[in-house]
Amino acid sequence: MEDIFEIFGGKPLRGSVRVGGAKNAALPMMICSLLTTQPCKLRNVPHLLDVDILMKLLGQLGGESRFSQPGVLDIVIPSLRSYEASYSLVKSLRASFWVLAPLLARGGSARVAMPGGDLIGARPVDIHLEALQEMGAEIRLRNGVVIAEAPSRLKGAELTFRFPSVGATHQILMAAAATDGKTVIRNAAREPEVIAVGTLLSQMGAEIEGLGTSEILIRGNDALKGFDSAVIGDRIEAASYLLAAVAATGSVSVAGISQDYFGEFSTILEHLGADVSWKRSADPVLADTVSLTMSGRPAPVKVLTGPFPLFATDIQAPLLAALTLCKGESSISETVYEGRFGHVSELSRLGAKISLAGSVATIQGVSHLTGAVVEARDIRAGAAMVVAGLAAKGRTVIEEGQHLRRGYDDLERKIRELGGRIVSSSEEMEELSLIGC
Repeated sequence: MEDIFEIFGGKPLRGSVRVGGAKNAALPMMICSLLTTQPCKLRNVPHLLDVDILMKLLGQLGGESRFSQPGVLDIVIPSLRSYEASYSLVKSLRASFWVLAPLLARGGSARVAMPGGDLIGARPVDIHLEALQEMGAEIRLRNGVVIAEAPSRLKGAELTFRFPSVGATHQILMAAAATDGKTVIRNAAREPEVIAVGTLLSQMGAEIEGLGTSEILIRGNDALKGFDSAVIGDRIEAASYLLAAVAATGSVSVAGISQDYFGEFSTILEHLGADVSWKRSADPVLADTVSLTMSGRPAPVKVLTGPFPLFATDIQAPLLAALTLCKGESSISETVYEGRFGHVSELSRLGAKISLAGSVATIQGVSHLTGAVVEARDIRAGAAMVVAGLAAKGRTVIEEGQHLRRGYDDLERKIRELGGRIVSSSEEMEELSLIGC
């Protein structure tokens, strides 16, 4: 069902908010439950459509999962009733492709449809498949389905990725953790979410060294244990709220995110002209709090997206939205995903001046944006519309807003806590149902 958001912008933001658990960590951590027969508990899980989709997939495979209380997800998969992830679910959630390695490691075979998710250009999975083949898997592709078998079980291997793929690093971490022998991943992804997954697998009984570096060593264990762990805070959600304050001006605080997770983004905020300060916390779950004050239009910057610790591609769209109001000319070069500029045409409807040349967007800052009807073409493009809408004068209507439900937990409440004015059609439907209409 289509969800429509209305934002009444043009006012400075003032307030504080706590981010939820990182979707990009929660999903692979949930998938790790496939590697054990023991009960698993995951805390700080965001309430998102993507989490719901993955819970359905785990159920199809033989698992039981439920929220025992808000944010606390219990999963148990004592046995697998199926080794197939059908297209009906995989097409909606790219991360569901990561069940391939756990199914292969646990049962010796798997059938997983090629992934879907956001339409943001080619995102091939060949690095995943080539690595699994080097670990002993026999893989063929038939009618859009990956058919994998490991008749002699997977074995440790020395692997070198040609690109530090986050998805492939997740996939091989899980495969290697449940495999006898030693596996080395060179040119591995260094993202905080990868560290979170590796740390979880260590808690389950694997021996892992080098998390957060480009070379990871894994000594597997074919009897992995259950876990009780918490999802790290969502750095992409935090960045989106901070960039909303950069665009709309004001003073905001965002809690629940570690300063170490921001990488180059911290430097970019300073270059934009924001006054940023951190309050560190010794509690890894409560994490740190970042405060940002912005007065006036942002300064122009040149940004190149890339693997962590470089500027994250998932923050590119919200940053571009904020840069539409910069004092001068800015540019963003997208090096991770091709075609990830679908939000440019929608921002232009608000009065932005942006030109595209291949993978580079050049932004000529304008003095103000004006509300209009726009579309959220994917999760992060939707975030760009929210950032721009909060800064724009008047009313902005965001159609296809259900995409935002895939990546932003309780968005309306959090925007209001920051002083923004936002309503959604789903809220209106809930109110009608409560009064019996």
